Amino acid sequence: MSITAPRKQAVIAEFRRNAKDVGSPEVQAAILTDRIKALTEHLKSNPKDYATQRGLLAMVSNRSSLLRYLARTDKNAYLNLISRLGLRK
Repeated sequence: MSITAPRKQAVIAEFRRNAKDVGSPEVQAAILTDRIKALTEHLKSNPKDYATQRGLLAMVSNRSSLLRYLARTDKNAYLNLISRLGLRK
């Protein structure tokens, strides 16, 4: 259920702060969002896959923590990120 390496590189290239950035909160939240979307599609066709559902909830929680951190440290980057990701906040 994970994203492919080329897709991950594309997400990193889109959300990074500079050329060497691969671990900023923006990049991590974007990668998690991509994985969450893929798992959501999987769960639509496999509603009884409870192990995947548990993993999805863990990812949503992790993304929420990253977004709270970003909102606390850099409000403008947070607002920009949620608008680019299409999240409701």
